[in-house]
Amino acid sequence: MQAVIHKKGGYVAEKKENSFEILKELVNTPGVSGDESAVRNVIIKHIKPYCKDYKVDKLGNLIVHKPGKGPRVMLAAHMDEIGLIAKRIDDKGRIFCSEIGGFEIVSIIGQLVYIKTNKGNLIRGVVTVADVSDDVAVKKVPHIDDLIVDTGLSTNELKKKGIDVGSYISIGRRYHTLGNEDCISGKALDDRIGCFILIELIKRLKNAKSDIYFVFTVQEEIGLYGAKTSTYQIDPEWAIAVDVTNADDMVEGHTKSLGEGPYITLKDSDMVTNKCLDDWIKESAKKRKINLQLEVTDVGVTDALTISLSKGGVPVAIIGVPVRNMHTAVGIAHKRDIEQTIELIEELLKDPPEVCVI
Repeated sequence: MQAVIHKKGGYVAEKKENSFEILKELVNTPGVSGDESAVRNVIIKHIKPYCKDYKVDKLGNLIVHKPGKGPRVMLAAHMDEIGLIAKRIDDKGRIFCSEIGGFEIVSIIGQLVYIKTNKGNLIRGVVTVADVSDDVAVKKVPHIDDLIVDTGLSTNELKKKGIDVGSYISIGRRYHTLGNEDCISGKALDDRIGCFILIELIKRLKNAKSDIYFVFTVQEEIGLYGAKTSTYQIDPEWAIAVDVTNADDMVEGHTKSLGEGPYITLKDSDMVTNKCLDDWIKESAKKRKINLQLEVTDVGVTDALTISLSKGGVPVAIIGVPVRNMHTAVGIAHKRDIEQTIELIEELLKDPPEVCVI
């Protein structure tokens, strides 16, 4: 397939579009928090030719090890996505739900979803509320308790197919490019983009100076649990959480824009990141002439929080990609930001610091 050349801020990249087929596969795979096995299997398929040293721990984290003589480094990206779980099925076959992870309720109304049966099959449904279903004007913002998943099946038919209380429900939006073909859209960009970045780094890093652990974590969206247990096992010298953040370039006074490069978080709602690591990342970005966006926010947390608090504490940074429509049924991201994030982390690992104490 013909390569596409992009030049921005001194950065020149030959992007082979077929590399994004892996991201497409990741986005299209259901993996609601607590049910990440299908996503994990996709990742294993793609990293096996490049690294045989991997394991799945008792919580479900996938830990991939590329040994080296340098400092022990952990890179983490979470496999799970926001979604729903069946809470009650009434006598009309309507499925009422509990949310898994936080998202904008209005964004899911009218969306296609997939309900996972106890045999692993996927049944299609549509999310609605009673007023929308009955073509009545909606006069208030719906609550999670108002949501209904309509499959067209009766209660008995649902049970025969293996759908019951506790069945996982994933959003059905698939991966697409938009009018600007460098812009991608789909569900679960948070954080399948991070998983894709780690896969690409595993493929590219042949002789890294660091002793690197690539960790694909579970249950980030409901409590950062996978990062906590995996960090305790690895006990890294320092770590980077590879995630996404909300692009705010549709409002005045924006600080994070699509297509303007990766970002680092200096502060979120619950932590400040390690200044030593942040300064080192800024220098590496300058060296590669990559524009780096800086985030200070009062909302949201990432795996970095539980990583930083593991054992005696771990210096940690957060690197990632801005995404529009975060925590909705369909996000939007820019391919160049993803490519530059891969390039930046690759540069970081070429000559990593031994320790990063403030």
